[in-house]
Parts: sequence; structure tokens; C-alpha cells
Amino acid sequence: MDHTIITTATAADRSRKRRRALLAIVLGSSIAMLGAGTMSLATFTDSDAVGSSWTSGTIILGVSPSTAFSPTSILPGDSGSQTLTLANTGTGQLRYAMTSTSTNTDGKGLAAQLTLTVKAGTCAAPGSTLYSGSLSAAALGSTTPGDQGADRTVDAGSSDSLCLAWAFPGSSGNGFQSAATTATFTFASEQTANNP
Repeated sequence: MDHTIITTATAADRSRKRRRALLAIVLGSSIAMLGAGTMSLATFTDSDAVGSSWTSGTIILGVSPSTAFSPTSILPGDSGSQTLTLANTGTGQLRYAMTSTSTNTDGKGLAAQLTLTVKAGTCAAPGSTLYSGSLSAAALGSTTPGDQGADRTVDAGSSDSLCLAWAFPGSSGNGFQSAATTATFTFASEQTANNP
């Protein structure tokens, strides 16, 4: 009986050894096939890159002279004018509008009494009238973004001229003696491209 047990154990050992050997052969073959597959997938490759760069444009509006008017001791019936040059030193076409603010610290209301006329072109050769009315309400075009129809355009590297003319009406009474006011004209510009 002991002999039979030994024989059965020996047979089982042999069977295990065969399975291990078979497993080692299968694993070895799989690894070899994987290596062969990897080798067969090898290809030549190359790559190249293309650079890019962007530079944005500018909208730059310069106005000269920096002081439009500074008359003193004006009397009813006096008037004056000044040509303003609006230069576009940016890289894109622009459109501009003008607004104004006035002060009357003495309470006499001289800003509302003075009149202002704005014409296209120089004062030496004025063109069409763009604004005519009280100094205190002087405006040209619209500061709302986009083309509002009355805005003026200036190409890059070009300039536009406006003639501003003021008048102190002859009918102004004694209430305006020693009156004073200041006015600031502000020109707001924006690009025209992609901004209908």
C-alpha cells in the first residue's frame, strides 16, 4: 500500500511539472510574439512646428491746441473762433463724438448765454454746420458705441479739422457783467472696424 501511494504521488508531481513546463512554454511564446509585434510596428516619424504672433492695433486721437479759447473782458457783441485739429495717430480708422461741460460758479449763467457754432473744416475755410446753439449744450455725434450717423471718421495717419466759433449776443443785459464760465470739450473716439 505504501508503494501505491508513492506511485500516485510521483504521478501527480510529474503532471504538475508538465503543466508548469507547458505554462512556461506558452508564456515564453507569448512574450516572443509580443516582442515580434512591437518590432513590426516600428516606423520612421518626423514633426515640425509653425510659430504665430499677433499684435493689436491702436486708436489714438489727439486734439490741438490744448486750449480752445481764453478770452477775457468780453462784451456783448464780441465773438471769436478757433480751428481744432483732430489727428488719428493710431493704426486703425476711428470715429469720434464731442461732448461738453460748462461751469457757472457765480450763478450768472454765462455758459447758457454764450453761443457756439461747430463747422467742418478750418475757420479759414469752414464747411457745413455740425452744431449751433448754447455753449452749455455743445455736442457733436454720439458717444454711444457704434455708428450713430453724426459721428465723424478719421483714417489712421490722417486728421480732421473743426472750426469752433463763439459769440456773446449783443442783446445780453447788465446781469452778465463780470460773469465767468469755463467749458471743456471732450472728444471720445472708437474703432470703426467690426463696430457697425
